[in-house]
Amino acid sequence: MNQKAPALHEERIHETAIVHPDARLSPGVIVGPYCLVGEGVTLGPGCVLQSHVRIDGPLTAGRNNQFYHGAAIGGDPQDLKYNGDISSVCIGDDNIFREYVTVSRATKQGCETSIGNSNLLMAYVHIAHDCMIRNHVILANCVNLGGHVEVEDYAIVGGMTPVHQFVRIGSYSILGGASRASKDMPPYMKAAGNPLRVVGTNAVGLERHRFSAETRRILKEAFRILYRSDLNVSQAAARIREEFPDSPEVAHLLEFIAASDRGIVR
Repeated sequence: MNQKAPALHEERIHETAIVHPDARLSPGVIVGPYCLVGEGVTLGPGCVLQSHVRIDGPLTAGRNNQFYHGAAIGGDPQDLKYNGDISSVCIGDDNIFREYVTVSRATKQGCETSIGNSNLLMAYVHIAHDCMIRNHVILANCVNLGGHVEVEDYAIVGGMTPVHQFVRIGSYSILGGASRASKDMPPYMKAAGNPLRVVGTNAVGLERHRFSAETRRILKEAFRILYRSDLNVSQAAARIREEFPDSPEVAHLLEFIAASDRGIVR
């Protein structure tokens, strides 16, 4: 059961919790049984640490973040190149970290692992060093992100899916569970399988997020050109740009493809 945050002028720390004297807890923070809050941690108003949560700094979290039992946030990166440099984790507002989620700090001095706003990270999700999770992302149970992964707004990754380091997951895309992402996943698309294969646009997601019927039609046609024609990626991108020059969604899709170092999922 969720613990309800107290009024903002209150603060509640369980007698078994250990909070470093240099940690900064805003009004309304709850620290539950056997939690550990380390040096250099800043928690915004309304954050709740349920039980056995460990948060290490340097780390800054905004408002109303929920950390469920056993979450371990801000620990050293699992990277053999790490030599003890001071790096950080930056977390926005209204995120949910379910049971045993782990988030690692960045590897190099002055760098950060960042998590935006209103994300749902289900049980046993791992976010490695230097990842960037934007806003309204859903990572289902046991998703594992390698280092330097970027996940754009409103993307969904199904459970038991590993994502290779440096891969990007585009906005409003969805990856089926038990897949393996080793290349960049274009925005607005749907993919599944192992090896991962794009099978269409994320039609249901686009409709739920109130993309117009015309925008959905354009993206479906862009999918057809990119994945169902005999054109290579460069040729398909040129054709899409020529046919839909005024669509902001197409512009984002093409910018994403052009910026891909690993290549896109085919």
